Amino acid sequence: MVGKKKVSCLMALFMSLSFLGGCKNLTDSQSKTILKDKKVINIGISQFVEHPALDSARKGFIDALKSKGYEENKNIKIDFQNAQGDMANTQTIAQNFASSRQDLIFAIATPSAQAAFNVAKKTPILITAVTDPLKSGLVKSLEKPETNVTGTSDNVPIDKQFELIKNLIPKAKNIGIVYNTSEKNSELQVKMAKEEGSKMGFTVKEAGVTNVNEVSQSLNSLFGKIDVLYVPTDNTMASSMPLVINECYKRKIPVIGAESAHVKAGAVATNGIDYYKLGFQTGIMAVEVINGKKVEDMPIETSKDMSIVINEDAVKKLNIDMPKDIENKAKKVTGGVQ
Repeated sequence: MVGKKKVSCLMALFMSLSFLGGCKNLTDSQSKTILKDKKVINIGISQFVEHPALDSARKGFIDALKSKGYEENKNIKIDFQNAQGDMANTQTIAQNFASSRQDLIFAIATPSAQAAFNVAKKTPILITAVTDPLKSGLVKSLEKPETNVTGTSDNVPIDKQFELIKNLIPKAKNIGIVYNTSEKNSELQVKMAKEEGSKMGFTVKEAGVTNVNEVSQSLNSLFGKIDVLYVPTDNTMASSMPLVINECYKRKIPVIGAESAHVKAGAVATNGIDYYKLGFQTGIMAVEVINGKKVEDMPIETSKDMSIVINEDAVKKLNIDMPKDIENKAKKVTGGVQ
């Protein structure tokens, strides 16, 4: 009698384990389609600060979703939160997204991406405007993240930007860079600029800031020592472009930007990225995640569309002799120059 009871118990245990195993397999298979099958997908968007470049990335992301049939108030619900450039706010936003169980998080800029990753370990996180996701601790490799993070990097080829400087301002020898010392992506760009500058015969002179209120003073510390100012993809500098343009052009110092929004704000030119297109590219990746693609297997992507953009007003104001080969293939914009 006791033996029969043991057999019965063992059989019951075996059946229970088999059932649970089956449930696990079912859960694993369903996890690929759970977002696509939901009537409404909740997407949290965390943006470090509002300025034209990051705003464009957000718009591109939303437009990409729409192009694939995912629209606000139809089958997606977007909770947009702006950290206003405050690191502490990025943590609060991330915690709110985690507690409200967003189905997917779109993090714009490195601080927002890091905050989301630190809190939401199981939620798919799509990132953009992050220069180096690997050194920022968001992925294990760019080719295969092996975390819940993927998306796009805004890393720009410094050599292309410096070649542009050689062509537009051939007498330039000293390049100034002002950047926020607390932004890891900016530190990386300064390091790359110094390395590339030494190869191309430039001397790179840097000045660090911690907030927009220090930009004017840092610029003044460089004036008289530089021939051109290069603006990296730095959130503090992006927010300070009107000041940068005004102060530099009063002294006839050309400004070269890392991306098209800088040029629209008054920089002379860039051979860089368009943040709207980068955001759109990330949005297409988000759709792939919604349709079941595993985030941990999706490589970090970079911009698929680099282009030269020139500001005709800036060129005219600084009397720059634009080479015909550059002028013929460049996109032209105006504005931002007083």
